[in-house]
Amino acid sequence: MKKAIFNFSIAIAAISVLLIIVLATGFWKRFFKTKTDDYHGSMIVMPNEVNPFLFTGDTGQLKWDEIQNIRIPMENTEAAIAVINRENEEGLSEQFVAFINSASIEKKVYVTYINFDESSRSFKRRWDAPTAITHPETLSFFEQDIIGDRNNCIVVSGMNTDYEYVMTVFRRNPSSPHDQIFNTIADLKIDGSIIIQEAGRSLAYQQGITNGQSYNIATYGHDSFSSNILDQIETVYSFNPANEQYEQTGFSRIPGSQIEQQQLRRILSGESGVFEDFINDLWYYVSPQGTIDLRQYIYFDPYGREIIFYGDEAQQVFNWQNSVATRYGLYIASQNISISTLRRRIDIELESLDSIRLRVSEDVRLTINVIESWDGTYRRASSALDNESVSSIRPLIDALYDSSWGRIHFNKNGDYTINTGNTVRRGRYVIYNAGDQELLEMRPLNENGTSTDNHSDNRMVYRVETNANASLSLSRVRLGTSGIQDLYDPVVTFIPVGE
Repeated sequence: MKKAIFNFSIAIAAISVLLIIVLATGFWKRFFKTKTDDYHGSMIVMPNEVNPFLFTGDTGQLKWDEIQNIRIPMENTEAAIAVINRENEEGLSEQFVAFINSASIEKKVYVTYINFDESSRSFKRRWDAPTAITHPETLSFFEQDIIGDRNNCIVVSGMNTDYEYVMTVFRRNPSSPHDQIFNTIADLKIDGSIIIQEAGRSLAYQQGITNGQSYNIATYGHDSFSSNILDQIETVYSFNPANEQYEQTGFSRIPGSQIEQQQLRRILSGESGVFEDFINDLWYYVSPQGTIDLRQYIYFDPYGREIIFYGDEAQQVFNWQNSVATRYGLYIASQNISISTLRRRIDIELESLDSIRLRVSEDVRLTINVIESWDGTYRRASSALDNESVSSIRPLIDALYDSSWGRIHFNKNGDYTINTGNTVRRGRYVIYNAGDQELLEMRPLNENGTSTDNHSDNRMVYRVETNANASLSLSRVRLGTSGIQDLYDPVVTFIPVGE
């Protein structure tokens, strides 16, 4: 009798331990769960081991749990690069996956649709469609209600083989056959950029009472009838409910700045690193009225591979993952250093030698009413500070000084030379007043005579103090958002030759 009670006690203890393990590990969900977990928004999956040309770095690596979130196994030759998860009208989970197929000759990005089948109690792959995108690193993949009927469309954009910007918009059509669940309502390409022109929608739309206004899509491409490289043509497309397609409804020419064309061709040559060097600086936002907003700026650091957004007293730092040259500038893919799923695509166009135009899109669209906009024109910080705080430009001088750098000669044509005996360095200079302080800015030239002023480390700005013996004391400073900041480098003394 005692032995039976002992065995019964052991069995109860074993069952209790097993029950605790099952509850703790969640294994019971396999038997009692009737619905899969729901995910919202878009999630980026970057399989570096399959696609080494995609984003690099820890924040871009594929995670095992992200693999599990793809509802069904992909083919051996297919590699997912972006995922969107959402619920359909019946509350069932569905998924869109952008992927590349190594077995495909065209090397295009494809989109597939996966949903949950109630009859088989499993996920099935329902629909596939190719896109014109052939550079996966430029992919932007998100859902948005661009029609205004609160049924999100799938928007896919990026670069094709000819480095044209392409955008394809898919919309669900319940009346379509099972193999054509989604219709292509827009399929655009341009040698420039494409944007969705978002407009305000009524409170009735926000509350689900009525439909909202459809968004237009605008393309910006080169004006082939103009000799100015920066002249563009804007073409506007609007949604036509009759045939459920986007059709051209507007056309206008946008004149570009009149800049010396040789300089333009050099900056827009597409050569690796040229445009990156050009934007390596601090840029302030310029309002449509032409006023400079010192509270919103962007700093591009191609050497440190970072982009810093500053606005509303909040700073956001993004990793500069990769960039592709376009006809008018540069297309950058970036990722937030704190939120790995937040990725920004930045389309930069040259507007003038001191200004650029930005169109910024985010892969992850959070469910919030206020969407921060970084689109618009930005002016180079040095130009902005010159226009806003520099009261006067001092006349150029013709003077000769000795210093710890060597003998320096300032010429009236704006050039300077520094002779150390063995070498001669040349550059350009300007003297101006910022508030009540006198500043000397020196910009070295390369051996081929071109300016290096786009490299922040080579732009030398000094506060100038004139001493009683006509010598000059130079203290290195930086012009930033807070004005003039001391760098506390050793003071350099210029002693007039002959004194």
